[in-house]
Amino acid sequence: MRGFPSLFAFLVLSASTVFAQDYIVRNQCPTPIEWFIGGQSQGNLSTGNSVIRHNLGPNPGFIYTSANGGFKNGQLVAVRAGFFFEPNYWYYYIVRDGSSVNFNTGISITPSQQPNNGFCVTAACREGNSTNAYRQPPVFNGGPPPSNAPAPLPPNHQCKTPGTNFDITFCPEWSWPQARGAPILANFNRQKCVDIRGNVLANGTPVQIYDCNDTGAQRWFLNFGGTRVQLAGTNFCLDAGSNPVNGAQMKIWQCYDNLPAQQWYLTQDFRIALQGTGTPPFVSQRSWSSSHNNAAGLCLDLTGGNTGNGNILQAWQCTDFNANQVWGLPDFL
Repeated sequence: MRGFPSLFAFLVLSASTVFAQDYIVRNQCPTPIEWFIGGQSQGNLSTGNSVIRHNLGPNPGFIYTSANGGFKNGQLVAVRAGFFFEPNYWYYYIVRDGSSVNFNTGISITPSQQPNNGFCVTAACREGNSTNAYRQPPVFNGGPPPSNAPAPLPPNHQCKTPGTNFDITFCPEWSWPQARGAPILANFNRQKCVDIRGNVLANGTPVQIYDCNDTGAQRWFLNFGGTRVQLAGTNFCLDAGSNPVNGAQMKIWQCYDNLPAQQWYLTQDFRIALQGTGTPPFVSQRSWSSSHNNAAGLCLDLTGGNTGNGNILQAWQCTDFNANQVWGLPDFL
């Protein structure tokens, strides 16, 4: 009987630590940063240094830095690393501000487990208009996914191994965010990007699909909500022509404020729709949904579904079950 207390203590200790995570926080930004967990300052972290936080529980609160404009008018706009480890969820994700101009720093979350079938992959947000981050904190309800469910789609991520540690890195590229824009991928295919033919910066140059090559001809600025689709570092915008109709070929043209042919917006289900032409039917990020919206507008469309190099993009009525109208904006290829 003398050994019973020791055995009991061991079981209690095991139960309390089996789900514990270590959080390794790294600063690769050009300057020291003040960083926070759940709104509480953790002090300054010098460039190139890291710290470890142990046993923060299943929901430690957002991890972020106030550096480089993380607060604006007293409001938190910083990019944040989030975790939701309630039993059987094991989610991790990134939240950014809804406006790309408030993007203060890149951030990545890397689990200690090796990636496997979409689980335990690195979550990263390096661009202000990235679709790899939520624009507001998500709410997870309805119970955890089934144990045999596939890995969630970005911006959500999952690593189901209890006790997994996480590496959170500020400024993964060792610099503050640059105004580089982001590639636009055809249906999230990292091999096929929206491209300016021949990188010719002139009015009327066709906009096509092409193998992704991370050149300036493939880097764009756009945000959720109304905006122009502008080629980064230039004054050229995606233009649907003076009379946008089904089949109108896409081109670039000098950017003009309030020009209808250049007023695009990125929808919640990752379609690029032309303002003033109607409302696209809603499509879920996970699966296509049925809709009866008869006032569907025009969307940027991969002509004929052809991903061959040189295929000029077009405007086409926004429709359900049409993968040719789904576009992704990753941070990197």
